[in-house]
Amino acid sequence: MTQAAPLLSTSIPGFPQYRGKVRDVYDLGDQLLIIATDRLSAFDVVFGDGIPMKGIVLTQLSHWWFERTKHIVANHEITCDVEQFPKTLLPFRDQLAGRSMLVRKTKPLAAEFVVRGYLDGSAYNAYMAEKHVCGIKLLSGLRRRSCFGAPIFTPTTKAAAGHDEPIDFTRLCTIIGPRHATEARDLALELFTHAHNIVIESGLILSDTKFEFGINADGQLILIDEALTPDSSRYWIRETYTPESTAPVSLDKQFVRDYVEQVGWKKEPPAPKLPADVIQQTTERYLKAFQVITGKPLTN
Repeated sequence: MTQAAPLLSTSIPGFPQYRGKVRDVYDLGDQLLIIATDRLSAFDVVFGDGIPMKGIVLTQLSHWWFERTKHIVANHEITCDVEQFPKTLLPFRDQLAGRSMLVRKTKPLAAEFVVRGYLDGSAYNAYMAEKHVCGIKLLSGLRRRSCFGAPIFTPTTKAAAGHDEPIDFTRLCTIIGPRHATEARDLALELFTHAHNIVIESGLILSDTKFEFGINADGQLILIDEALTPDSSRYWIRETYTPESTAPVSLDKQFVRDYVEQVGWKKEPPAPKLPADVIQQTTERYLKAFQVITGKPLTN
């Protein structure tokens, strides 16, 4: 597939727009149009440089996972086929093709539902400081990227601005209610286990991932936003991972996180400019993640 310049913003006149870190969302009345741009967010800061093809990977891989997890939980997708969109959107095919999804409206739960199979990222930092993560006491002597054996549930707040904060299950119940907290936790753990079992057969390890859930018009909890993408997950090439090794090869945005930490960025705006080779290698990792997971190259 030819890689065009990154799409950093969209314009669909006539509809109210919400601009997230990565996605532009348009309100169509009883439905939403979600367009995954090529904007990059790391450490909750949006970069000025985009990653070509990234939005298409996010949309198409979410679609792939929605199809393979709907026996566990329903999701908000209606279609990502532009030809099935309302006719008023068809003149904007150049902004929509491959990277947009028509979805059902929901009331999103005010938290993010993170599941971890391995000790890495912010969980590793919390463990080193306190020996627990989100109120879960962990064994001593764990190393970075140690496998937990059974995945753990580590929710966070969903900040409108700034950084999301890790919370324990008790606080999650306070924020969204015990019934929804319990249902979302159980679904997140089941989704993670199902996805981990699929990708490990393809040669990847799913280290951790983030889910979001919403309440639909029937009061049902459903999966929304994205699903198991390189933006919301850590994927490692299985043959490069051992608990004693240095960092395994990742097929996600960890590559960018590592770069900006190496150059000493303080993780506050403005984000540093990314070199061309970092941008190119990030695109390549996203495309490879799609191909390894789905078993086919990405086509628009």
